[in-house]
Amino acid sequence: MHTTPAPGNLVLTRHPLIEHKLSIARDRATPTKLFKELVEEIAMLMAYEAMSDLALESVDVETPLESMRGWRVSGKKLTLVPVLRAGLGMVEGVLRLVPSARVGHIGMYRDHDTLEPVDYYFKVPGDVGERQFFVLDPMLATGGSGAAAVSSLKRAGAQRIRFLCIVAAPAGVQRMYRTHPDVPVYAAALDRELNAQSYIVPGLGDAGDRMFGTR
Repeated sequence: MHTTPAPGNLVLTRHPLIEHKLSIARDRATPTKLFKELVEEIAMLMAYEAMSDLALESVDVETPLESMRGWRVSGKKLTLVPVLRAGLGMVEGVLRLVPSARVGHIGMYRDHDTLEPVDYYFKVPGDVGERQFFVLDPMLATGGSGAAAVSSLKRAGAQRIRFLCIVAAPAGVQRMYRTHPDVPVYAAALDRELNAQSYIVPGLGDAGDRMFGTR
C-alpha cells in the first residue's frame, strides 16, 4: 500500500485491494449486504495506512522460548467518531485493527434556512484533549458535514484529528482544507465533481441508503 500526495491536506490511499473493492462498491448492481461488507473492508485497509505513524512504546515479551523486547501502540487513546449515519458502516472495519479504540458519535442535519450543518448528537469520551480522533464518513461531498464534525470536536478540546472517507469530491477537500488545514483527509478516491444535487460523480450513490437498504 502507498499514499499519493495531493493538494492541501488530502492523502490518497492506493492499494490494489482498495481499487478492486471500491469498483465493486460503485456498481449499482451490488446488493446491500455486499456493499456494507465492502465499506467495512475498505475502511480497514485505509485505517492501516492512516495509523502508520502511531507512537510505539517498548514492552517485555515472554515467548515460548525466551524473553525479548517488543513494541505496542503507546496508550489506548484512539477514538473513532462516525458521522451518523453512513459513518457507522466504517466503524467495524477499523475496530478489527484496533479493538481497544473507543467509539464516539456525531449526528448532523442541514438547517433549512441557513443550509449549514448542525450537530444534533455529540458524544465522545471525556478526556478529549488527550485522545487522537479518527472521523469516519464514506463520502466527502460538499465538505459541510465533515468540516462541521471536526469543528465540534475542536470545540470540545480535540487537538489531534484525522478524517477518513472512501470517496471525496474536489469541493469537499477544498472546504476541509480552508476550514481545517491541520486535519489530514484520507480518501481512497478523488472523484471528478459534484452534480446539481451535490452528489459525488461518478461516486457510489448515497452510501447510507445503500448500506442500510433504504434506497
